[in-house]
Amino acid sequence: MARFKQGWYVPKHPEKYVGKLDKIRYMSSWELKTHKFLDNNPNILKWSSEEIQIPYLKPTDNRVHRYFPDYWVLFRNKQGQQMQEIWEVKPFSQTRKPRSRKTKTRLYEDAQYIVNMAKWQAAQQFCNKYNLKFRILTEKDLYR
Repeated sequence: MARFKQGWYVPKHPEKYVGKLDKIRYMSSWELKTHKFLDNNPNILKWSSEEIQIPYLKPTDNRVHRYFPDYWVLFRNKQGQQMQEIWEVKPFSQTRKPRSRKTKTRLYEDAQYIVNMAKWQAAQQFCNKYNLKFRILTEKDLYR
């Protein structure tokens, strides 16, 4: 059985974190790596993890739910401009429509995919409204 790295993160630079310092959790080694990057990178001015909630219509039950994107980030880009983005960290395989054979696993993957698409569409609309950029980070971004 696979064991995933999960726990509570204590920032080295708590002044950069926007939110409850005792509630910073990570649900994977990828999220832990991202927490450390945000905490220690001098170009990251402020950040939070799962502090923003975005309502979305979940297609599998046709009800409104709350989506908590992984990160909100305020940073200084290469040109020195301040930028704000919302980030979601996901395996690349979960960002593409499933292609496996019709099985129970495929049915689950299909449901996850359409729910993720609904969340990300709501996140994109939220970002458009507040002049933010929405970015999905995968292992291709995290492990370059």
